[in-house]
Amino acid sequence: MRDAEILVGYDGSTDASVALDWALTEAERSGQPVRLAYVFEWLTVASWVGPGVAPGVWPDDTARRQVDDLVRKAAAAAAAAHPGLAITGEVYDGPPALVLQERSADAGLLVLGSRGHGGFGGLLAGSTAVAVAAHAHCPVVVVRDGTAGGPDAPVAVGVDGSEPSLVALGFAAERAAQRRVPLRVLHAWTPGPGGAAGVPDERAAVQETLEPWRRTYPGLSMTVDVVGGSPAAMLIEASRSTQLVVVGSRGRGGLAGMLLGSVSQQVIQHAGCPVAVVRER
Repeated sequence: MRDAEILVGYDGSTDASVALDWALTEAERSGQPVRLAYVFEWLTVASWVGPGVAPGVWPDDTARRQVDDLVRKAAAAAAAAHPGLAITGEVYDGPPALVLQERSADAGLLVLGSRGHGGFGGLLAGSTAVAVAAHAHCPVVVVRDGTAGGPDAPVAVGVDGSEPSLVALGFAAERAAQRRVPLRVLHAWTPGPGGAAGVPDERAAVQETLEPWRRTYPGLSMTVDVVGGSPAAMLIEASRSTQLVVVGSRGRGGLAGMLLGSVSQQVIQHAGCPVAVVRER
């Protein structure tokens, strides 16, 4: 769904603005429309905490108008700065994670700040990012302020041979080709009794998975790193010198009922650059 809109979780916070900037840059490359989604949640029947406005008594029509105005102005400012893009904003009611999951069914990409206030509080280390990444119907990118890597830095992807990781590989190859930067393919390997003797076989297996993408993007530089140790640690380390890390929703060894694996969760929480979590629709 490359022509589908980029949906941005927006709450007026600094981190949401960073996510919006990332989404707008992505849209400049792809031509996709962008929609700002502010999820308005009443936390209790007595009072609420709403991003960008003072606490009020439920129902508070004034607060709702302030939220509408906040989103309208943000969308207008983004459209003025990017006149070639179609940019809209909308306010939704309900639990943020659930609403964003539902709206992702019609999106090509969902972009979130690492944390926010109100409905997005504690996003980086908490349940909202994990829930959205686990259940969204499209790829989810979590962006944090002060991220590592510049526009010329490579895109990195973790590959372990599982189907989700191969879907992530396709997403990463497309993004790297679009940006005209190298693609780093990372494979974590646990040495067996033979020690390092198995590295060539591991590398050859990964190289084989790259063949379809070498044909699709013949000008794309691809490197393969086979690293012993923890997959999460490998990807987090790579995030310090890349502009985007791409992971599958889960990989080998994950329980069948898990929607988001432990590696993906750790990378979301600790990476130094934006993280894309990709799962099949």
